[in-house]
Amino acid sequence: MSQDFIKPINVAEELSNSFLEYSMSVIISRALPDVRDGLKPSQRRVLYAMRQLGVTPGKAHVKCAKIVGETMGNYHPHGDSSIYSTLVNMGQPWSMREMLVDGQGNFGSVEGDAAASMRYTEARLHHLGMAMMEDLDKDTVDFQPNYDGSQEEPSVLPSAFPNFLVNGGTGIAVGMATNLAPHNLGEVIDGICAQIDNSEITLEELMQHIKGPDFPVSCEIRGIRGIEEYFRTGRGSMRLRGKVEIEENENGKSIIVIREVPYGVNRAVLQERIAELVNEKTLTGISGMRDLSDEETRIEIELKRDARPQVVVNQLFKLTTLETSFSVNMLAIHKNRPKQLSLKEAIDAYIEHRREVVLRRTRYLLGKAEERAELLEAYLLALGHLDDFIKIIRDSKNRDEARERLAAYEFSTATAEGLGILIRSQAAVKGDRYVFSERQVNAILELRLYQLTGLERDKVKGEYDAVLLDIKDLLDILAREERVLNIIKDELRLIKDKHATPRKCPILAEAGEIPMEDLIANDAMIVTLSHRGYIKRTPANEYRLQGRGGKGLKGMETRSTGKDEPDDFVEHMFSVQAHDYLLFFTNTGRMYVERVYELPEGSRTAMGRSIKNVLNLKPDEKIAALLRLERTVDEDGNDVTFREDAGFVFFATRTGKVKKTALNDFRNYRKDGIIAINLEEDNELIGVRLTSGSDEIILVTHEGLSLRFHEDDTRSMGRNSMGVMGIRPREEDYVVGLALVTEGATLLVASDNGLGKRTSFEEYRKQSRGGKGIITMKVTEKTGPVVGAVTVTEQDQLMLMTSTGQNIRIRVDGIRETGRNAQGVKLLTLKEGETLQDISIFIPDGEDAGAETEDGEAQEGAAADAPEAPAE
Repeated sequence: MSQDFIKPINVAEELSNSFLEYSMSVIISRALPDVRDGLKPSQRRVLYAMRQLGVTPGKAHVKCAKIVGETMGNYHPHGDSSIYSTLVNMGQPWSMREMLVDGQGNFGSVEGDAAASMRYTEARLHHLGMAMMEDLDKDTVDFQPNYDGSQEEPSVLPSAFPNFLVNGGTGIAVGMATNLAPHNLGEVIDGICAQIDNSEITLEELMQHIKGPDFPVSCEIRGIRGIEEYFRTGRGSMRLRGKVEIEENENGKSIIVIREVPYGVNRAVLQERIAELVNEKTLTGISGMRDLSDEETRIEIELKRDARPQVVVNQLFKLTTLETSFSVNMLAIHKNRPKQLSLKEAIDAYIEHRREVVLRRTRYLLGKAEERAELLEAYLLALGHLDDFIKIIRDSKNRDEARERLAAYEFSTATAEGLGILIRSQAAVKGDRYVFSERQVNAILELRLYQLTGLERDKVKGEYDAVLLDIKDLLDILAREERVLNIIKDELRLIKDKHATPRKCPILAEAGEIPMEDLIANDAMIVTLSHRGYIKRTPANEYRLQGRGGKGLKGMETRSTGKDEPDDFVEHMFSVQAHDYLLFFTNTGRMYVERVYELPEGSRTAMGRSIKNVLNLKPDEKIAALLRLERTVDEDGNDVTFREDAGFVFFATRTGKVKKTALNDFRNYRKDGIIAINLEEDNELIGVRLTSGSDEIILVTHEGLSLRFHEDDTRSMGRNSMGVMGIRPREEDYVVGLALVTEGATLLVASDNGLGKRTSFEEYRKQSRGGKGIITMKVTEKTGPVVGAVTVTEQDQLMLMTSTGQNIRIRVDGIRETGRNAQGVKLLTLKEGETLQDISIFIPDGEDAGAETEDGEAQEGAAADAPEAPAE
């Protein structure tokens, strides 16, 4: 070789330049997605190859090997395994928030199992995958030569939905990486529309629409600060938690049920880790584990009898991938270079892309409409001078002569306008004469004989008028930016209506981030707790008002034990607000505090979730009484619910003992609970009330006796005390009700058989604490024993719950006032074997329209009032 062809170079410089070219190639053409369509080149080429094969929704699936071969041979000259893995990933519901490929066969599993070989699996485009390429044949995007120049491929897809934000993705380039979180399709579309309406929208306003990420699996997202951070800067992190519930098996043992693992966590690896921790004696409360998962996750972890479920759950979160972190880095290709994008910048890039798509599509359609209008003009002119045109064609020697003579034929512009032709092109006019173009001449020569009929002439004129309207509309779109943006919004909302799904991942703020009260409306709620410890909160508007004597609506779905024990039933019911506190007092005398909005929400007929999912109860500990505590704030918005002058908590037990403790003593409550009262082994709480320090108390017993006394008779005691005697029940009698004497109110007493009455407090003379009491309700076989007593006014409403889970909401003013020893009137209609279980004051959220029964008709006086019993 001649020395002239050898040039000395600097090796370091050559390596630097070569590596830079390689790096840019990896960054631009392989690893990072384009912000406009959210796809890497490999994904884009697979989708385009499937479109070219005609593997569209509604058609039969084809072998994945055929798709891979088409992609590799025409567009992506790389290994078939990498192309197939790209195809499989777009068809996995646990990997993609909205799938682009509809797969058939073994596409792998969430446990990390690989997909079957491409010769066994089949695929076709999903509806959203097809939406990515909508209007691709209307010059909406640029095309580029493929790797060998034999064909062309799109440089970007039109992307009818914001795939970049909806599906996210990961990629590792040279010196940089991207990790995009998926989001909810409906939320993202709402956010894009809001940003179109207001280009200066703030991040806080945008987050009213786009709450945060929404992963393909239903895990919990913890931490709002991280979401705000990556929305603002493009980088941030949050914690993901699996969904865990606590249940009881038939033997009474607690079971931790893992219903969902965090996004990206392998279920099999998680179970292996839990088994290791148990073998290492790190997790000591677990006695067994089994995987009952099918399409849905269900991993059951059985606990030892002395284990505390909430403690074990917290250990699982801390020591395993049941809680993990997810870091977001919104790095993408923007204007042919990598850029880290904020949420607003990503949305702006998509809006600009769709704006360009709409404008290019409109220009394409306008060109097609102009071409069609030109041909229709020729048809109309030819049909208007049919005899002349037939003579010219008949007298011509050949086609070329006919073409020349037709091209030379001229009309006046007035003649054209007289035929209803709107002359749009100046090229068709010479002075005051209208001349044919070459395309028009060819169209006239190709007219068929049937098109010369009158009906066909009317049809041509109708089509011509319609095309002119289309041209006018398309020109208006090109002239007005507002029209373009409205089209973008309308097309996105159409996608949302067809394909949007509810959010899968709830977003929970961490302690100290944002006050939950600022995120949750203070709506009226009904809280129910069953005998076996299933709790839920339900919006109060699900319980409509009914008339006294009605049959009621179906309430909580209670669980059958399947044993000799009675079935589960609702034991406590409270009407509360979402921001209120609930104080839970257990049979062992401990107290737990929980906010209403933190309780599990369920429908009116839902069974609810075990209280062990909410409170860190000790083994064999059960809820004995509840107290609703309304949240109060000072002028600065600080929570002062447990302030020193907030009053007292007054306790009443089954054996008749009472105790009064300052509410301020409970301010330092803990998740593990605190001591509230000391109880004897054969005693239990039956009621707890909040008092002012100067209230009067009424205790009511099962056999219909009552005792009224002033709370000054009971001195304030510490939390770790047993209390003093309030009423001395007779043998086999016990206390069932605790009520406060209120001016202008009455005492409502209800019995086991559904009878109830109101009695003025004036009929209850004040007595000394510790007596046996006087009659409050005449207990007979017809009435049954007393089940509860509450203080009511005529403006109140009452919620009644039966042993079978039925409930009825009635007005108190529909229950007439009677004497102490009367039997009362029927409050509701009970079925055979059914009894009244609990009564509660209902606080309505707004004005009720009127009393209605289950079938919507008023039902007043459905049962006759029971006669009063004679006084003793």
